[in-house]
Amino acid sequence: MLVHLIDGTYELFRHFYGLRRFTKGADRPGGAVIGVLNTVLQMLEEGATHLGVATDHIIESFRNELWSGYKTGDGVEPALRAQFEPLESALAAMGVAVWPMIELEADDALASAARIAADDARVKKVCIWTPDKDLAQCVRGERVVQVDRRTKQIRDAAVVRKKFGVEPQLIPDFLALVGDTADGYPGIAGIGRVTAAQLIGKYGALENFPATVLGERAPPPPSANRDFSLARRGFRGTYRIRRKARPAIPNPRIATKLTAIAGQFPSSTESRAQRNRRPHSTSNAGITASMTPWCAVGT
Repeated sequence: MLVHLIDGTYELFRHFYGLRRFTKGADRPGGAVIGVLNTVLQMLEEGATHLGVATDHIIESFRNELWSGYKTGDGVEPALRAQFEPLESALAAMGVAVWPMIELEADDALASAARIAADDARVKKVCIWTPDKDLAQCVRGERVVQVDRRTKQIRDAAVVRKKFGVEPQLIPDFLALVGDTADGYPGIAGIGRVTAAQLIGKYGALENFPATVLGERAPPPPSANRDFSLARRGFRGTYRIRRKARPAIPNPRIATKLTAIAGQFPSSTESRAQRNRRPHSTSNAGITASMTPWCAVGT
């Protein structure tokens, strides 16, 4: 079987802002929900039988406790925010497995589901439908892949290595060095993608870097003119929700606590995520068990 895991938050953002191209800013009630449902229905019509959707029911997560500058729900437009629960209810009514995340994020649910599916001998391939760089750490060979719906690109391990210059499991370290505007952390001053890949290629995970490697480097200082934002790749372009300037991350290793996804594969990345505390609310308790059985629509 093929298992399809969908980033419902990304899809909701994509359809919400995509519709504005045609409505000239006059938001249709439930328009983004209808768009996401049509996307799921299209996948079913094209033969998908096992799929699940994860959403950020609440944008904030335990990562906000690790760093005060992490993304929040501030600035999410009310017309968009109001469509999360209707989407979750509609998908559940369709028989689709839905994971509305509270203390964890949709990324964590997708990673947990990917791990369980990959360990199931019945599963031929796992497709994670999101362009989010964070989820690249879940990719394993050609068995667990990322699919960018907008560009139609399928990212297996070879594509991730070519795109970022590091192995998938080292994506948290890569993003800790270069930063990620989608989640609002700035990275380390003076380190770009090439340098980050070279350093990781030489030393491995950031926690294994000799103390002298980063030297006096530090995250860029916060600026009143700097726009840190929750960025979601829409149908065309990147739509940003403006935020207040973030405080600098005092220690670059803290960033790996933000980028390592809870529920990840058993690897160095997984051990870091576990060490960095993975709280579960009532809704998230036993999330691993809730991932099975898979939604098998029409079977």
